[in-house]
Amino acid sequence: MTSLNSHGIRFAFGTLTALPVRVTRWDRETARAGMLCAPLAGLLVGLLAAVPGSLFLLAGSGPLLAAVASAAVPAALTRGLHLDGLADTADGLGTAKPAAEALRIMKRSDIGPFGVITLLFVLLAQVAALFQLYGQGWAHGAAGTVVAGVAARLALTLASRRGVPPARLEGLGAAVAGTVPLGGAAAVTVLTVAACAGAGALLGGYGAAHHALAAVLALGAAHLLLRHCVRRFGGVTGDVFGALAETAATAALVALAL
Repeated sequence: MTSLNSHGIRFAFGTLTALPVRVTRWDRETARAGMLCAPLAGLLVGLLAAVPGSLFLLAGSGPLLAAVASAAVPAALTRGLHLDGLADTADGLGTAKPAAEALRIMKRSDIGPFGVITLLFVLLAQVAALFQLYGQGWAHGAAGTVVAGVAARLALTLASRRGVPPARLEGLGAAVAGTVPLGGAAAVTVLTVAACAGAGALLGGYGAAHHALAAVLALGAAHLLLRHCVRRFGGVTGDVFGALAETAATAALVALAL
């Protein structure tokens, strides 16, 4: 069990981040453990993203530069793969062509107009929300950044649950689709939302409820996108996973900014 957990953590960090972690096993059992550990990868990404934003703000830069820094780090730590997946998914959903052709469009290396527009507004929303959070103080910005990172990867845990099919027979989507048991997904969700509430509690007031609600709303937004993608494409792909992560992160930040 300890060995499987170790391989699972490697799988989570090696596939969901660009950190130099070598994935030593690539099977369904390891994929299940890895996707259950996905929020841990999100926690690290969120913490690393919160550091430059907080430092910029404490150094007197103002909340806008802090927001840009915290939005840029997750993109760098994934080599832009989640943003690329978001753009490809937007192009696939934007076309009126059948599912097979939409999947071929998503595999192209170029980005179409739907992808460009989606990237523009998603990144603007993330920076705008972080700007407002950092405007309340570095702790609010840092907590929001961490919650967004955790919620983004938790959405991937839920998207890997049993009953969600892959759209292709190869790729990350096929490797992880349907690997996570419903009980495990529920347990990880409860623990992660509770952790988000704990982070919010450090800010006082209604922080605990606000951050827990933001995580739940992020999962709700990702779930709506997941359902639409399964209907449109017949299942999930690696690109869809990237889109789910960015959708959840953005929804969490917007909810915290309200």
